[in-house]
Amino acid sequence: MDMRVSDRIGLEWTEDHRRGWGRQVLLAKHSLQDSPLFSDQGLAELFDRFPRNRMKVYTMGHDVTDFRSFHRGVIPDISGLELLETIKRGRLWLNLRQVDSLDPAIGDLCAQMFARLEAAQPGLRTFKRDLGLLISSPNAQVFYHLDVPLVTLWQIRGVKRVWVYPARAPFISEQALEQIVLKETEEEFDFNPSFDADAEVYDLEPGQMVTWPQNAPHRVVNHGMLNVSLSVEFMTLPAIVRANAIYANGVLRRRWGLKPSIGADYGERSYLKAGLARVLKATRSGQAYVKAIPTTFRVDPTAELGFVRLNEAR
Repeated sequence: MDMRVSDRIGLEWTEDHRRGWGRQVLLAKHSLQDSPLFSDQGLAELFDRFPRNRMKVYTMGHDVTDFRSFHRGVIPDISGLELLETIKRGRLWLNLRQVDSLDPAIGDLCAQMFARLEAAQPGLRTFKRDLGLLISSPNAQVFYHLDVPLVTLWQIRGVKRVWVYPARAPFISEQALEQIVLKETEEEFDFNPSFDADAEVYDLEPGQMVTWPQNAPHRVVNHGMLNVSLSVEFMTLPAIVRANAIYANGVLRRRWGLKPSIGADYGERSYLKAGLARVLKATRSGQAYVKAIPTTFRVDPTAELGFVRLNEAR
């Protein structure tokens, strides 16, 4: 029997979703696109009240393999509506991280989203939640990368194409995954376009949510219109056990030359590895990798692409 959970969030979650959770790429319907929070007026008002020093704006190149073309910008003293209109016609990607903790209206919505998801998926308990509101220009892209936490991506406005790749070699090696978890490197890494033959591909439309197995590499390219999405990261007990097992494997490989594999870590073994990780973290020295994104531009509503380079700005 196909039992559905439907509510004010509008999440439709079937038995197929329940069985596939954590193991498959899942696509589900929601109704967040109907919220006035994400209309032009709602977004402009949010921009006006959101701390400007917490807004992160970026631009990027067109080559899908050139993740180092992802650059940070600065936002001048312009109105929220001017910023929105500039994103609509430029090549910008605005990320409001932790917006759930900084804006009460979005925070209330986030709480409802998690409550409904946990009600829909038996036994699911989430923590370390982080909701990011993404407002991005036509044809903007997010380069090939993976996330350590679990992710759900809720499409509100516009259409974006999402490629999701298997969480295994050659799409991500054990050593590269360990480097990311150990914070030795950034989450983006080299992409081979031939990988697309093995990807699951979705044209994500308003009212759709997609989620994928933990650590699955993915990339995104907008269709030719403004996109508004909610990217929600979180942990569960199995997810944090996996992350810590990967951490332990990375240290075992580096300190003692062992050749562990996350594919062999399951059941009691994974919990033992997670416990080992707590000990190893307490004895680890050195600085974690800090992602260095160059700041090279300033948002400019009069510029063709919505920004000017800092050495050209007046």
